This record gives sequence, structure tokens and C-alpha cells, in this order.
Amino acid sequence: MTSEELREVAEKQIESLSKYKYRILVCSGASCYSLGSNSFKKVIEDELAKYGIRDQVAVINVGCLGLCGKGPLMLVEPDGKIYTNVSEANLPEIVEKHFVRGTPDERNIITRDDPFYRKQFYIVLKDFDKVDPASLEQYIATGGYSALAKVLTEMSREDVIEEVKKSGLRGRGGAGFPTGIKWETVAKQSSELKFVVCNGDEGDPGAFMDRSVMESMPHRLIEGMTIAAYAVGATQGFIYVRAEYPLAIERLNKAIKEARRAGLLGVDIMDTDFSFDIHIRVGAGAFVCGEETALIASIEGRRGMPKQRPPFPAEKGLWGYPTLINNVETFANIYAIIENGGDWFSSIGTERSKGTKIFALAGKINNTGLVEVPMGITIREMIYEIGGGIQGGKKFKAVQTGGPSGGCIPEKYIDLPIDYDSLKQVGSIMGSGGFIVMDENTCMVDVAKFFMEFCAEESCGKCIPCRVGTVTLRNILQKITEGRATMTDYRNLKDLAFAVREMSLCGLGQTAPNPVLSSITYFEEEYLAHINEKRCIAGVCEIKSFDTINSYV
Repeated sequence: MTSEELREVAEKQIESLSKYKYRILVCSGASCYSLGSNSFKKVIEDELAKYGIRDQVAVINVGCLGLCGKGPLMLVEPDGKIYTNVSEANLPEIVEKHFVRGTPDERNIITRDDPFYRKQFYIVLKDFDKVDPASLEQYIATGGYSALAKVLTEMSREDVIEEVKKSGLRGRGGAGFPTGIKWETVAKQSSELKFVVCNGDEGDPGAFMDRSVMESMPHRLIEGMTIAAYAVGATQGFIYVRAEYPLAIERLNKAIKEARRAGLLGVDIMDTDFSFDIHIRVGAGAFVCGEETALIASIEGRRGMPKQRPPFPAEKGLWGYPTLINNVETFANIYAIIENGGDWFSSIGTERSKGTKIFALAGKINNTGLVEVPMGITIREMIYEIGGGIQGGKKFKAVQTGGPSGGCIPEKYIDLPIDYDSLKQVGSIMGSGGFIVMDENTCMVDVAKFFMEFCAEESCGKCIPCRVGTVTLRNILQKITEGRATMTDYRNLKDLAFAVREMSLCGLGQTAPNPVLSSITYFEEEYLAHINEKRCIAGVCEIKSFDTINSYV
């Protein structure tokens, strides 16, 4: 498929939709899909046919509409009305009132002017509400693959890398390493074979950003990876996805096949001399495989365990060849950087954190879901404007960013801008984009125990500091929550947390103590209450009586 053929496909698709008076866009993201939205299309079409207006309304399954906590969702255009809490049972009434009588019931309707959407800025999530994830033609109609066409026909490999460097894009997988520099390092390697690998192993509890991109806009990921392959000189690509994401795997497989048929993957892409293909590798769900050297081992068919660096994968990665590894969200930003220029992307965000970031809002917050915001937005804006405040009108206590590798940020930092450097200064990290909100009824010791249980379970066991240290930290936290700990245990907890952080081999062990250390820093009184008063301030932990505790000791 050439650039001209892309334009023809786009024009035909736009023309085919223009004949309809309305478009009903049904969310088919995992949350709504699991609640039954996959059956809505046929029900709606049957209802429209009953009233003889089937030819007036296009019904399209689209990507994630964001407000997962109020799903299933359904957007009606050009009205701009978003129906919440839709079910098969209320679809007939919605069709009759909205499309027959013209008097929609506003009780379960919001618009794009709702506070949840108002402060969002879409780059990665752009057009999620327009494109059927299973349709290559619809993706092309919104400008899909035009960035790839521009790269292959107008830009040198050096030009592409320069635009990515100029953009200031940093890896969205957690560490925040400058993307352009990583690409340049791989491009400079002299090798007969190079690989591009997408890390889709997102394993943080409460995180669903990358999953949503793979499910909602698989072609955007494919396009970004293909541009990256051209820039670094790679011919083979892999998307590593955990088996817990069956919908993402299904849609990626279909999109890859479509792209191959259209000449957008494979040999001589777009009638040029550039060839590149992508294959999917399904992981067994080990959290440690989010670490790039462990991920490489897993793709190669070995046990997913990290190894010492250097050499880094950019120099010696998959099967010993130079390998570019970025996560899903990083690749999904590339089309916009190529289309609009690195300077445009760099104008969004903060001085050292450019562009936007996708977050998974979860926890004790009214509006849970998927959001994309400019870097630098404050925690307060995220919670009280986009998130709609704390459930039940309770008091905000802390937010956990960065998943089990991140930290707990207290209420006193509620006006902190969300960017790489600001989060690091208060003992947390950006991570892949988890954003778990906690209210006044949350016990911070219990939260630290939860994340440490996760890390202890997910440790690969290769290095002793992580293998033994995380288990010991978990056991001490267990004693504290049961009221069995002493101040000696508390001092050991702190000392061991620092030791595990400094001595572990990979990022899992190095960051596992973060929830413990940050909660001690900001909520030490809760630890001391458990130990000295045998009392959980939040009333969460079941602390035994003094007599029972003494029998343990």
C-alpha cells in the first residue's frame, strides 16, 4: 500500500460514514467488554431496524472511552452525548427515546465537557472513540500510517532519530530514559541483525494503560514500532504480552495480519526497500519480565531472570544482537512526533518531562478509569477534578504512584506537579502510570505489606538481597500489622529496606522497598501505633489482645 493508496482508503471510509445521520460508538475496551458491551452492536442494530431507521445510524465498536467505573459506555455523535451504565436491558429504551422521539433521557448522560474529560489532552489516546480496533480502514481514515509513509518517503533514519530526540520523549515504562538517545545507540551498532521489542508486560497491580492501548489502537503500536525499526535499522520485531491480556493478544494478532496483507508489514513496505515484520510472544505473567533483560530471556525461551548490565540490550540484546526495547505507550507516541514535529511535542508538559502521560485512576476515587494528561498536572487536579473526588466524601490520605516500585505520597503534597523529577523528590516514581488513591480509612502499614507481599511473590530469586530480603520485609510488616512487633523489628525493617534497595541486582529488588520507606517517612505514627499502642489508627488491622500477643512473643 502506497501513500496514494492510503489516501484513497481514507477517503472511501470517510465517505461511507458521511451518509449516516448518527454514529453510535460502543466502548469495547476490556472493562466495558467484560460487562457485555460486545453484544450491544447487534441489539442496537435490531432495534434501529424495528423502527426503519437502520440506514440512518452507523453502529461501531470503538476503543476505550476512559470512564471505566461508569461503564459500559456508549457515545452518540454528532450529539456528543456519552451514555453511562448501559446494559442490553436499557438499549431498546435508549434507541426509542434518542433516535425515534428525539428526547434522550439525560440522567445517565455526560458530555466531553464533563470534568473527567475537560483537562485531558490526547496524543496516545487520540481517536480511541472513533476507530474500531478491528478495522485497518478506520485507523487509516483518522490518519493512520501516514507518519510511516512520511518516514519512508521523506526522511532519513537520522532525521527520524533527530525528531525523537528533539521531542524530549522519555520512556514511559518507568525509568524515563530519553527515547531518542536509546534509538541512536541502537542505530550506531554495526550488526547484520537488529531487533525492536515492545514491552507489553505491564504487571503493576491496578495498572491497565498499555493493555488499553493494545486493545483499542493496535495499529498505532504497530506503526510506532515500524518507524522505530526503520530508524535503528532493524528487520524483526516482537511484542511481549502477558497471557492475562487475551483481548489485547487477539486484536494485535488480527492487526498484524491486516498490516501484512496491506503491505504495511513484511517485505518492501509501501513499495520501498525497507522490510520489517512483527511477531507476538506471550508471557506467563511474571512481574520480573517487565525488566528488559528478563524479558529478553523469556522471548529466547529461557527462564525470565535479569542479568548484570553492561552490556545493555542496545548493544547486545536478543540472541546477542542489538535490541531496542520500549514499552507500548512510548511507541504509541511516535506517530504524533513524526506528524507534528519534535518541537510540537516538546512544547507540551514541563521542562524535563515532555508530552503527556497515561494514568490508570484506581482506588477510593469516584471516577476510576483511563486518562491522558499533560505532564505537570497536579495531584489535586487529578483527584478532585478528573477523578471527581474521594468516594463517600471522605478525606484524601495518600496516592500510590508507580505501582509496587513507587511510593506513597501524602496529602501535604497534593499540589505537587506530576512529572519524573517531582515524584522522585518525594520518594516515588512515575512508573508505568498506576495512580491508586487512598482515603482516611486506609492503613499505610497494611498498604506497604500488600505491595511487599506482591514483590516477594514476584521475585525471581536470582539474587539473595531480593529473594530473602523481600520475604523478610514482608514478615516484619506482617508482625507489625498483627501487633506482634517490637521497636527492634521496626529498626530492622528500615535497615533491611535500605539494604535491599542498594544491593539487589535488578529494578524489582532495587525499588521494592519504596512503599515501605515512603510510608515510614510520611506515616511513621501509624507504624509506632501498631508497635507501641497495639492499635491500628485506620481500624483496618486485626490486632490481638496483649495476652494473645505475649503468647506469640
